[in-house]
Amino acid sequence: MKLSAEIKAFQTRLGHEFTATELLIRALTHSSMVTPNRDDNQRLEFLGDRVLGLVMSEALLSQDKGATEGQLAPRFNALVRKEACADVAREIDLGAVLKLGRSEMLSGGRRKEALLGDAMEAVIAAIYLDAGFDAARAVVLRLWGARIGEVKDDARDAKTALQEWAQARGLPPPDYIELRRKGPDHAPVFTISAQLKSGESAEATAGSKRQAEQTAAKALLARLQTD
Repeated sequence: MKLSAEIKAFQTRLGHEFTATELLIRALTHSSMVTPNRDDNQRLEFLGDRVLGLVMSEALLSQDKGATEGQLAPRFNALVRKEACADVAREIDLGAVLKLGRSEMLSGGRRKEALLGDAMEAVIAAIYLDAGFDAARAVVLRLWGARIGEVKDDARDAKTALQEWAQARGLPPPDYIELRRKGPDHAPVFTISAQLKSGESAEATAGSKRQAEQTAAKALLARLQTD
C-alpha cells in the first residue's frame, strides 16, 4: 500500500517503518471514517492497551527491583492511562494523520484526548503485529522516555486524589461546574470550576472538559495542601 508523504513523515516521528503498511492505516482510522472496504482502529486499540501494559509492567519492575505492588500500581496506572497516551500522541503529532469522518473532523477530533489516546494504543498494536513484541517495546520505551523514571508512587490523577481528600474528611465528592465555553464548535475552550461542599474551589481552562477538570482539581488540591 502506497503511503502519503504525511504518513511517511509520521513513521519517522514514530520510529518504526511498517512492512505491512495496511496495519498503520487501520490504526489511524477512526470509526467515523469506516467504509465497507476500511476497518477502524478499535480492535487494534484493545490489543495495544495490553501490549502497552506489558511493556510498562516490565519497565517498572526492572527500574525498581525493590518496589512493592502498592508502589508499582499507581505508577503503572499513570503511565498507561488515556491522558498519558494522548500526551505521547501529541508529541509525535499523531492527530495530523488521523483519518476522521467529516463530523468528527469539524468537532475538533484531531485534538480530542480520547481519540488521540485510542489511536496511540492502536498504533502500538500495529507495530506489535507488524514486527513483534521487541519492536513494540522499543518504540514505547523511546516515546514514553523519562516519564517512566519520573513517575511517582502517588501517581493518581488529580480528580481521584481530590475525591479521596474529600472523602477522608467526610465530605461528598467534588462538583465540576462548566463556567464558560468559548470558541467555535470544532475548537472549544472550557473553563471549569472544581468545587467542594466546604466552600473551596479552583478554576481552570483547557481545550477539553476532561483536561480542564483535571487541571482545576490539581489547582484545588495544591491550594488545600498549602492552607
